[in-house]
Amino acid sequence: MFGIADYGAFVVAIIVFLAIPGPGNLALITSTGKGGLRGGLAATMGVIAGDQVLMWAAVAGVAALLAAYPVAFNAVQWIGATYLAWLGFKMLTSKPGDAPVLQMQPHHFFKQSLMITLLNPKAIVFYMAFFPLFVDPAKHKGLLTFGVMAATIAGLTFLYGLVAVLIAHFMAEKIRSNPKVSQGLTRLAGMFLIGFGIKLAISK
Repeated sequence: MFGIADYGAFVVAIIVFLAIPGPGNLALITSTGKGGLRGGLAATMGVIAGDQVLMWAAVAGVAALLAAYPVAFNAVQWIGATYLAWLGFKMLTSKPGDAPVLQMQPHHFFKQSLMITLLNPKAIVFYMAFFPLFVDPAKHKGLLTFGVMAATIAGLTFLYGLVAVLIAHFMAEKIRSNPKVSQGLTRLAGMFLIGFGIKLAISK
């Protein structure tokens, strides 16, 4: 379909990618907690913008460049694994009253989420290594193929972000009123991040 090797699998891969706990999800939740629905949606648009930059960077040949220099690609993976594990460790060992791991500032939700996405190892590795696998060389239609992929990613990210923001918004009050629940969720997210960092490191 449109030069995409398996569009159905591509959609599933994007959904799984979005659902994996990481800095992007944390930015959405934190922005919603601080800025309500408007803050969460602004963060969602920032994530979408960051994804588009990374995807078109891969299209421009960054993926080929990294493939030509395995040392550089391995460095990206190791940096990503270390960053995720460090972030997860901070969340896992945080105590009630500690400053949040991600310092999301009011009125800057879009810009901060954009930067978090651009520096998110999970997103970098996906677009530089996994994303190109869905391009069918025999049926590739140039910009049309990439345009459809970009639109699909943006649409799914917006829907995912909208659902995450709505859930976070309506749960925010209950979580704030029960510090134990908040602390438990933070530690759970930390465990997921550490696990993903380890998986990223050993999968090289």
